[in-house]
Amino acid sequence: MDNHQLNFSNYLSPFSWRYGSKEMRYLFSEKNKFLLWRKLWLTLAKIQYQANLISKEELEDLEKNEKNLDIQKILVIENEVKHDVVAAIKEYGEKAKKAAGKIHLGATSMDITDNTDILRIKEGLNIIKTKLKETLSLLSKKIKTYASFPCLGYTHLQPAEPTTVGYRLAFYAQDFFNDLKLLSVIEKDFLRAKGFRGAVGTGATYKRLLAKKEFSKDWFDKMTEKFLGIKLFPIVSQVYPRKLDYLILIALSSIGQSAAKFTADLRLLQSPFFGEWQEPFSKNQVGSSAMPFKKNPIIAENTCSLARYLVSLTHVAWENAALSFLERTLDDSANRRLIIPEAFLATDQILINLKKIISQMVFNEKRITDNLNRYAPFFLMEVVMVEAVKRGANRQKIHEILRQLALFAWKKIEEGKDNPLVNLLIKNRELNYYLKPKEIASLLALKNYIGHSKFYVIKLLQKIKKI
Repeated sequence: MDNHQLNFSNYLSPFSWRYGSKEMRYLFSEKNKFLLWRKLWLTLAKIQYQANLISKEELEDLEKNEKNLDIQKILVIENEVKHDVVAAIKEYGEKAKKAAGKIHLGATSMDITDNTDILRIKEGLNIIKTKLKETLSLLSKKIKTYASFPCLGYTHLQPAEPTTVGYRLAFYAQDFFNDLKLLSVIEKDFLRAKGFRGAVGTGATYKRLLAKKEFSKDWFDKMTEKFLGIKLFPIVSQVYPRKLDYLILIALSSIGQSAAKFTADLRLLQSPFFGEWQEPFSKNQVGSSAMPFKKNPIIAENTCSLARYLVSLTHVAWENAALSFLERTLDDSANRRLIIPEAFLATDQILINLKKIISQMVFNEKRITDNLNRYAPFFLMEVVMVEAVKRGANRQKIHEILRQLALFAWKKIEEGKDNPLVNLLIKNRELNYYLKPKEIASLLALKNYIGHSKFYVIKLLQKIKKI
């Protein structure tokens, strides 16, 4: 829906227009929901036609009017009957008059609404998977470019041993890769529909309807799977197991967690005190209404904010699964209208944000190298000490020499000057007695201290490429 079509004098969820893609909004729209209800009633009729429970004329009437939908009329009827599914049945029957008496034959409301939810979830997962793969593709390009570009590592938000920009990016890519695998497992092993199984899931009504027909006990289920293109749960109650909702929201919130980790780190590295990475900032973008100089990481912050909201929805899904008493209570009905669409829309917006950030993010190579040169020499001093001792030096004496040089270098850094430690080490006479200046310079070469980072990065990229 375009913004100019929205009624801004009424409450609108931000997911109605601000967050999420057009395709995801349509998927969870009221129009698509009612059309899917029509699809379910038509599917039911097609199966019943094969069992001679509905005539060809009645089936054709339903097919002819499948898209002839009047949502406003449904809402008017619902206001009278206080039941949304019954209202939609009546409205469909007013259009398909010949088949009006056969619509919803043998079904309970949840046969329609639950299967509709699963069809939307299935399509929503396809949208998420496609965008997640795009995220991995974009990240892979950055990882490959910066696989060997050294940078300072940070532990406890303090300078640590060197790593590479590509290796750090690979950490985030690995998280997203595992998220994608988790989605695939859920699709393959857990995503199932309820089917048409009646009020408590036993299929009693359909057994009675087919009592004199020559069909197997699971014929109806097999036909439902064929028409809907999705497997069914072997055991259901009035609803499909709400544990499935919980598992799906866990998987979506896992994507949110991965995105939050990545974008939170980006926010740190974008701060002027680090100044190494930066999210895209457009020419006319305003960072602050009060401080014109600001370049706030608003996309990253938006991503972290949505991720925090996303994970909160999992608790509601947990309670729905745990507190649906016996064959079913209605405790979950209202909140599922919120948590399922909004979980998908929040994840969708997070992935939209990631695409923009990753494709246009800036790596300030000079600042990365400056930070590395400023602090890395401190972590390489032990190598110099060990090598000098191997050449005959007294460890305690060398340790004290290095300590004094380090303190002097720290003081210079605190004064805003460059780190003089490398030159101090190379020119120190007592060290030169054991190590030549060229040897010290070689020991301090940063390329020797990034381990097998490129090897590990390439292994991960090969796995990502397969998908």
